[in-house]
Amino acid sequence: MTEADRPAVATTDADPTRGVTARRIVLGSQLRRLREAAGISRADAGYIIRASDSKVWRLELGRVAFKERDVTDLLTAFGVTDAAEREVFLEMVRHANEPGWWRRYNDVMPNWFQDFVGLEESAARIQTYELQFVPGLLQIEPYARAIATRGRPDFTPPDAERRIALRMRRQKILTGVSPTKLWAVVDESAFHRPIGGREVLRRQIEHLLEMAALPNVVLQVIPQHMSGYAAESPFTVLRFAEPELPDVIYVEHLSGALYLDNRQDIELYSRALDRLVVDAETPDRTRQLLTKLLSEM
Repeated sequence: MTEADRPAVATTDADPTRGVTARRIVLGSQLRRLREAAGISRADAGYIIRASDSKVWRLELGRVAFKERDVTDLLTAFGVTDAAEREVFLEMVRHANEPGWWRRYNDVMPNWFQDFVGLEESAARIQTYELQFVPGLLQIEPYARAIATRGRPDFTPPDAERRIALRMRRQKILTGVSPTKLWAVVDESAFHRPIGGREVLRRQIEHLLEMAALPNVVLQVIPQHMSGYAAESPFTVLRFAEPELPDVIYVEHLSGALYLDNRQDIELYSRALDRLVVDAETPDRTRQLLTKLLSEM
């Protein structure tokens, strides 16, 4: 493969705010394009690094950690011989293997949720629809505690405080140096459900009004008379700044979650989201609605 035929290399160290998960996915996609340009199958690539083709598949999706030795061997097989170019890839490996901050919460996170936290941190834009609750990224601590304890503070699970701390830590993506854009559409019924009691709900609504004033946060409420038409369950759309990364649809259920990234699913959920945004009150009307609810409490 000649230099002209080789795909361009996108470095991952230019943006220090990019999450570890995004770095892994970008590196994996770069290696996949190099492999395809070199005409090498996944099975043959697996043989080169003494692994199975399924291991190569997981590497290219960014779902497992990279070994410098494996990447070095793959680069040689793919015809990447320039020392400076190889060093770019190896530097990408080092960045991609850095542990995410959420690893310290592994004891309270199911495996299927760890991927979501990594993707959430890496996303440039998050669009979410909630039916029953205020979205996790906008919850205050007492509200989150009421959910974590199932409304029974006298019967608190031993890991509840750790799970609450994790939720609060996740919210930092909205107020950092390069904050994530959040667009939240919430069913009005969530504000008539006194999670944690009337005073907690009041404080939660006040917090929502404060967050909605941020330039990177958009909040819309679906009025009750429009509820249930555009979507029947909560979901989140994660969008990334990197062209290598496809949008990801996250749908959580009682025993796990679905991660959807094929074109048909993305189009389906994007259309549902467009309908929700149209059916919902505008951001200005939403603030008026929430202010009115506060005055009535």
